Amino acid sequence: MYKIVLFFVLLTSFSATAQELNCSVEINAEQTGQANLQVYKTLRNSIEEFMNNTNWTDSDYKQQERIDCSLIIIVSNQDSDYFTASMQIQSARPIYNSTYNSTVLNYNDTQFGFRYTEFQPMNYNPNSFDSNLISVLAFYAYTMIGLDAATYERDAGIPYFEEAKRVVNTAQQGGNAGWSAQSGTQSRFRLNSDLLSANFADFNEVLFAYHRNGLDYMADNTKDAKQSIAVTLELFNQMYNSRPNNYLTRVFFDAKAQEVSQIFSGGPQVNISSLVSTLNKVAPTKSSFWQQIKL
Repeated sequence: MYKIVLFFVLLTSFSATAQELNCSVEINAEQTGQANLQVYKTLRNSIEEFMNNTNWTDSDYKQQERIDCSLIIIVSNQDSDYFTASMQIQSARPIYNSTYNSTVLNYNDTQFGFRYTEFQPMNYNPNSFDSNLISVLAFYAYTMIGLDAATYERDAGIPYFEEAKRVVNTAQQGGNAGWSAQSGTQSRFRLNSDLLSANFADFNEVLFAYHRNGLDYMADNTKDAKQSIAVTLELFNQMYNSRPNNYLTRVFFDAKAQEVSQIFSGGPQVNISSLVSTLNKVAPTKSSFWQQIKL
């Protein structure tokens, strides 16, 4: 009997560390005038449990390997069981030989409406559309896992972006905004389509080289790491020349603009003669950050 109990405890312990995400959730319902309703607390707990307890892949993640991420959901209106909201999605990954976490995704989804009844079960079935809430959460789970994987190994995120595409295709059955080409240039459909497009293969190279050949070597050789990052960022020139004002460039710098500015605002000097002009060309909305870079 003792052996059976011990085996169960070990199995439970292993399963508890197998999930991929370490996700915190915040619900802000102040705009509804009913921010203290119990349903928002239940919704927060349900989403957090769903994100953290679902096995999104077949890989085994140790506790320290789980991806730190957060969802901030701002509810602007509630009509019975229908919630009109937006969601800020953030994820980060640790940098080798440091205590620093680098933001990988900082994305604002404004096309986020969903139905939710308190205590309704939340389970992800890749073969069916159950609710827009579950589909949106599953989409960002796979997108965050894919982006994280891409920072460690070249093109390693593609299988997870393919899973996110599967979510996109299934969710189109629900007719909700954000899932089709008609949803505009800043949508889940567009994000996923671009991540998988051969036209933006350089983006996957940027994700890998920026982190593995740059940030992860900062502690060993800061100057060489900074030079590597400068060279890597020049790849956005190629993306701009083939697709000006492309969406993925914006997605990258929404997460990285402050970090890039800090990297090149101090420490050993490297050759960045063309970097600032490149940054101003490909990400002009972040010019306040580029002004801080010391040439």
